[in-house]
Amino acid sequence: MATLLRKIGLIRLHNRDTEDPKHHHNHRGGGGGQQSASLRGKGGAKSGGHKPQQQQHPAGGAGDASPGPGKGKGKRAAELAQRDKPPQPAAGAASGGGPRERAAGARAGPGPAAAAAAGGGSLVPAARQQHCTQVRSRRLMKELQDIARLSDRFISVELVDESLFDWNVKLHQVDKDSVLWQDMKETNTEFILLNLTFPDNFPFSPPFMRVLSPRLENGYVLDGGAICMELLTPRGWSSAYTVEAVMRQFAASLVKGQGRICRKAGKSKKSFSRKEAEATFKSLVKTHEKYGWVTPPVSDG
Repeated sequence: MATLLRKIGLIRLHNRDTEDPKHHHNHRGGGGGQQSASLRGKGGAKSGGHKPQQQQHPAGGAGDASPGPGKGKGKRAAELAQRDKPPQPAAGAASGGGPRERAAGARAGPGPAAAAAAGGGSLVPAARQQHCTQVRSRRLMKELQDIARLSDRFISVELVDESLFDWNVKLHQVDKDSVLWQDMKETNTEFILLNLTFPDNFPFSPPFMRVLSPRLENGYVLDGGAICMELLTPRGWSSAYTVEAVMRQFAASLVKGQGRICRKAGKSKKSFSRKEAEATFKSLVKTHEKYGWVTPPVSDG
């Protein structure tokens, strides 16, 4: 009997294993198909729930293709997501505007202030130039006022073409015991005329000073009317020097150097030139930088 039962059991197992696959699949998946369809319906509704952020579908339209329960859950999820979503910044706010505005800004490049900062401060030289001009103007205005108040009328000033930075200075007095003073009396020369031009960085650099008339000999006055004075060089200059002090020093050097008014025929009428004076002054500065401010050798002129 036991052997018969075992045979019957083996036959049943064999029949079950050799059963039609299609029938076996349908039998196993019959209940699961409905469940998977329901899951697909829910998934479609959830995926469609995010679409109202971009596009709203009218009631009864294509958005209603999902099954009823899935659709309801999808809408609820979309509403919650929309409610929890942070507000978007307005166009042109701190975000820098939309893509077109940002692209236009990138093409336009940085503004003037940013470009100046990136380029190492290209506006600085202009501001410095303006500051130097203001310093020079204030100093020269004060110099003019001080000269106008001189009681001994030692010098007087005329602006060249109304320029504050180009002066013609008249030296009215020298030592009355000097031969130069006697020459001035004998030739009816009322003053010695000089020209002073002030550089951009005055009073931190000296003015360029030269004699215009009359034509002088000796007295440290050289070709073109250039003047051999250490204080007129960058090395000898000090910003504390005033025009009045420079002119008094020049008057003393004329007398010390035995300056005379040239009376030679023809030569006395030849005027000094600025070009010649500049070349002479440049040469004498170079010579004195080599030997110091002493009498140089005759071979060097």
